[in-house]
Amino acid sequence: MESKIEIISTVKVEHSDDLYKIVDSLNRTLKRENLMFGLALDDEDKQKAIFTIYRT
Repeated sequence: MESKIEIISTVKVEHSDDLYKIVDSLNRTLKRENLMFGLALDDEDKQKAIFTIYRT
């Protein structure tokens, strides 16, 4: 069986040292709802982070 990951939403936000804590909490809390959250630094602007919501 093939698993498919769908991007639901992506938003660019100001980077903060504590953003990963929010993403970690969302992943732990909502994994049973088939949701996954990601956070990455923007390649073009290191002051920004890209927050993405996925459906698994």
